[in-house]
Amino acid sequence: MTVLTSPTPTVPTAPRVRRQALLAGVVAGPLFVTTAVLQILTRNGFDLTRHPISLLANGPFGWVQSANFLVAGVLSVIFAYAAAPQLRGGRGAVAGPVLLAGYGVGLITAGIFKADPAMGFPAGAPAGYPEHLSTSSIIHGFAPPLAFGCMVAACFVLAGRFARDGRRSAAVVTRVVAVVCILLTVPVGPLFSVRLFVSVVLGFAWVTAFAVSLHRHQPSLG
Repeated sequence: MTVLTSPTPTVPTAPRVRRQALLAGVVAGPLFVTTAVLQILTRNGFDLTRHPISLLANGPFGWVQSANFLVAGVLSVIFAYAAAPQLRGGRGAVAGPVLLAGYGVGLITAGIFKADPAMGFPAGAPAGYPEHLSTSSIIHGFAPPLAFGCMVAACFVLAGRFARDGRRSAAVVTRVVAVVCILLTVPVGPLFSVRLFVSVVLGFAWVTAFAVSLHRHQPSLG
């Protein structure tokens, strides 16, 4: 006797994984900023008005900030992977995900290669910048501009897409974020390290908002 059985339903594994991977973009910013703020408040001798957060990678607990860069970078790359199919078929379909991935690569690089101790942090570091930079510090010097440049460029690219899709408010906010981040990082005037950190917070806030938007507009997969 022949037994008829119902076929096993196919689980849309790839779409499900991609949808869940969007959450990487949701958590990357809050995790990075919270970890950095806790260190700013607790690391002995660190002064944000004088020290960029990259210097937190030095000293007995320097591994925390190195890991912070690495985790945020990996999460950002995962988010770029997840965002790619959501942007397919329109303006910025290629450039958007590539720039978001570049943002993550810059953060990963900053985590692998740390800046040299400087400006009195940690204790025993030179009062200014070292006369001779290590290879690690030189490479690290390229990482933040790479991450920041990719993030700002992604904002401009995706703002154009938002405008074309009729999402004018999102386009305006995205362009404002990009312009403000650029202005904050102009190396002229007081509190440069504070302004750098504010630009990091603002950039991550935009990534988080974009990731939340993409995740909310995905259909349920089960």
